Amino acid sequence: MTSMAKVVLTILALGIMNTGVVADEYPSRPVRIITAMAAGGLSDRAIRLIADALARQLGQPAVVENRSGAGGVIGTEAAARAPADGYTLLVSMASTFSIIPAVKKASYDPMKDFVPLGQIWYAPQALVVGSQSSIRTVGELVAFAKANPGKLSFASAGNGTSTHLSILLLEREAGIKVIHVPFRSGGQTVASLLGGQVDAVFSDISALVPHIQSGSLKALGVTAPKRSPLLPNVPTMAESGLPGVSTINWFGLHAIAGTPPAVLERLKAAVRAAQLDPAYQAALAKNAMTTGTVGAEPFAEMIREEAQRLAPVVRESGITFN
Repeated sequence: MTSMAKVVLTILALGIMNTGVVADEYPSRPVRIITAMAAGGLSDRAIRLIADALARQLGQPAVVENRSGAGGVIGTEAAARAPADGYTLLVSMASTFSIIPAVKKASYDPMKDFVPLGQIWYAPQALVVGSQSSIRTVGELVAFAKANPGKLSFASAGNGTSTHLSILLLEREAGIKVIHVPFRSGGQTVASLLGGQVDAVFSDISALVPHIQSGSLKALGVTAPKRSPLLPNVPTMAESGLPGVSTINWFGLHAIAGTPPAVLERLKAAVRAAQLDPAYQAALAKNAMTTGTVGAEPFAEMIREEAQRLAPVVRESGITFN
């Protein structure tokens, strides 16, 4: 064997050994999960549930770090700057991966700077008004908006969020214009509706059900293809004549691009196992939610399809971000 061949074999052997060492040693300390959502809301609680399930799979704590603001851009940019070592993960979501990149140049590229690990939450929204509102159906809401242009106000969880997208789709499909009032979280939008500061809200069904059951809010429609088991008497937006108002609030986990392949495979396997964790599944089912897709590749495909469907709508809306 020539000396050059020996050198090549040595390098290859060292590479294999190093890969094995990385896989064997990871994780040796807590994993940080950056979420762009504000603390305290339903989505934040769901993220902490998956963090617990993931920690059980990895054998290390999974610590959630909230970095909210700018429709999720602040947290996403913070994750993109983190070391690609598997110890920082990002909670990805529709706004930062499918909506904002369609109209705004961000310092991150969702397809190049991150690696999908798996979807963790798939939840449809409901359109609700206050209990004192005279509006009882989606048709009545549209009729009111047409008869009173510029008077109907909607709160959203921020520019570019999935709740904002629902408003844009409603305007486009129904041919109306409403006043958009952005907040920093879904919890704040519901509070603004309960307080009478806005007329209507799109929000996750599970977050709205207690208020609907208490009579504080009235549900007019849901954005899912089928009626929700939590609101069986509430029609879908399609049933109400607006099939284009179809939005799903989704969250997932991404690693930082450049993370060692062995660590990525370990993370993908751990996230998949966490998705199927019985305790996590039970918590989702309690709120009529699912993980959506299971596994890294189906999740990546869902993101691609969602971006292609929604990008034209977002661009046409003229939406801007601060």
